[in-house]
Amino acid sequence: MENNIELEKLRHSTSHVMAQAVTELFPGIKLAIGPSIDNGFYYDFYSETHFLPEDLEKIEKKMNEIIKNNYTFLKKDIEKQEAIDFFKKNNQQFKVELINAISNDKVTFYTQGNFTDLCKGPHLNTTGEIKYFKLLSVAGAYWRGDEKREQLQRIYGTAFYSKDDLSNYLKLLEEAKARDHRKLGKELDLFSIQDEVGAGLILWHPKGAIIRKVIEDFWKNAHLKNDYSLINTPHIANLQLWKTSGHVNFYKENMYAPIDVDGQDYQIKPMNCPFHILVYKSHLRSYRDLPIRYAELGTVYRYERSGVLHGLMRVRGFTQDDAHIYCRQDQLEAEIINVIEFVVFVLKTFGFDKFDVFLSTRPEKYTGELTDWEKATFALKNALEKLSLSYNIDSGEGVFYGPKIDIKIKDCIGRSWQCSTIQIDFNLPKAFEMEYMNEESQPEKPVMIHRALMGSLERFFGILIEHYAGAFPVWLAPVQSKIIGINDKVADFVKDLNGRLIKSGIRSQFDLRNETLNYKIRDAQTSKTPYIVIIGEKEMQNNKLSVRSYGSKITNEMSYEDFTALILKNTPE
Repeated sequence: MENNIELEKLRHSTSHVMAQAVTELFPGIKLAIGPSIDNGFYYDFYSETHFLPEDLEKIEKKMNEIIKNNYTFLKKDIEKQEAIDFFKKNNQQFKVELINAISNDKVTFYTQGNFTDLCKGPHLNTTGEIKYFKLLSVAGAYWRGDEKREQLQRIYGTAFYSKDDLSNYLKLLEEAKARDHRKLGKELDLFSIQDEVGAGLILWHPKGAIIRKVIEDFWKNAHLKNDYSLINTPHIANLQLWKTSGHVNFYKENMYAPIDVDGQDYQIKPMNCPFHILVYKSHLRSYRDLPIRYAELGTVYRYERSGVLHGLMRVRGFTQDDAHIYCRQDQLEAEIINVIEFVVFVLKTFGFDKFDVFLSTRPEKYTGELTDWEKATFALKNALEKLSLSYNIDSGEGVFYGPKIDIKIKDCIGRSWQCSTIQIDFNLPKAFEMEYMNEESQPEKPVMIHRALMGSLERFFGILIEHYAGAFPVWLAPVQSKIIGINDKVADFVKDLNGRLIKSGIRSQFDLRNETLNYKIRDAQTSKTPYIVIIGEKEMQNNKLSVRSYGSKITNEMSYEDFTALILKNTPE
């Protein structure tokens, strides 16, 4: 397996070959940028004509011709003005704009055959070294991510050094496509996003909402057992609060415009943190009171560009599983250990037992005292090592207000998802003048920990849908049992049985439609119901249940008591 640097070089080179093929097939097309990315590459183009799926086949064919010609990638450093003149002559205004933004006197060109592009490199030696690639899709993009600028067409592709690696990746894409939460969300009637409401805003349908309730109930109970206090805070607040927190200065582009309330500016909340701080400040705190742990399923609203919105994964209104811990310096390491153990417990409960851990250290621009950063980083590192968790150092990738731990879960097909984070904050305690009285009755600032286990309910739900391909474990399933009556003679028995199951706390439905048994079983299987209960006259007379598990063709006979125990025992405490 090649390392990431070599793969990046291969994919970047392939993006240049793709750009050459596109310019030869579509004369006059405008070039934007074409970087390598995780698992592949893309190139952005501006054209009045939209690319069609069959165009990708033509582009691939032309790319193979370029590869076969085995052109050398030639690097050349030239004067900035000469580069501008070159691209102006070729009517490539996006390249001219990029060059004008470069502060150096010289820029770098790479040429293969008759194609020249602005690029820092590095690249392969020749186009002939590219063997295994595939163009994947076309999407829209805005120049420089600005919705007010030109709309571009982005062609995505991937490349590998071995045929098997490419084949395995394409199989993974097919599996991911089958698991797409947007597709399954519609098929299973879990949620929708509708134009009448607005992009990035989720409508939770009854089946999705009941899963959300199960998640929320588990989350709240688990937090109470771990000595958190649950709080609730408003959706808007006076704009001054967000000035104090620094969000107006540092986060304004992701915040919605203020609204007028009685002549004052109010802000729809992008974060829950300031509210939690004010709850802390509502009383004088002693060192004996700490640690204090506040948790909230708080819904926030952030302006995400339309081009990055993606089903449940990237939205404009979402509910964070938020918590903030206020503790003394000498309590910090113990609190970090508690949080990490809590994270692992929650993730494993939902079926995720593989994850990667990253410790992000102080960036170049930061707030707070250097000694505090060192103590906090040591506490994070020490906590990970005491728990024997392997981790990677993300040097300089901490947030400006403190170091952090990020935990990326791996789903059943090996994809990584960022969910859990533990962040130490030196900024907000100072900005809000937070205090507690120490043992000498002197005011001292608490350490603040920001902490999320799942990230957001919306995104975590999307990950769960794809992880389980919509076939949720019985404790999460929106409908846990579907009772199918064979004929009208058992109708009353079926309805009574369904009512008893519901009263026992089981999410049950019945099907007495005038359809064939096979049709009703197939319908229950399509909806991915964990248990199908088939009731005929024999079952009614014997007071027994014929039970079939999802995906199985085997039917087992059991009592009502055994069936309810089977479902309820799978519900986490």
